[in-house]
Amino acid sequence: MIREARAGDEDGLFALVGQLGHSFPPIRAAFDTTIAAYFAGQHPSVLLYVSQGDDGVLQGYALTTIVPLLATNGPSAQLQELVVDAAARGLDVGTQLVRAVEAECERRGVTQLTVASRRAGGFYDRLGFHESAEYMRRFFPTSS
Repeated sequence: MIREARAGDEDGLFALVGQLGHSFPPIRAAFDTTIAAYFAGQHPSVLLYVSQGDDGVLQGYALTTIVPLLATNGPSAQLQELVVDAAARGLDVGTQLVRAVEAECERRGVTQLTVASRRAGGFYDRLGFHESAEYMRRFFPTSS
């Protein structure tokens, strides 16, 4: 079952964050601050969907941001994080999460959905994404 994340999902989400390839080690206090802000509605441009198994355990999540860009004739979305629990891989959980994000993007009038992916290009190719740019980033020091 795909649904919006909600209060009570914190532990399951944090466990999934631990399975995401990281440039930063997950810090629970930072996670708790961010997820509380999401659940309080402080970031309406963030979509956070989860896949929940029949047993109630979270199988994966997709976090997407939507912002208006000058060059896209409307809002643009970026799939920021997509992770599926190792035990649920191969069960179409990732596909279902992406399709839920796409449906909400269409409902909101988003003109493009982008994803930066080096390791899962074949997955996104199968879902209709097209390669268009190289991904570059810069890290800034943090106080934690």
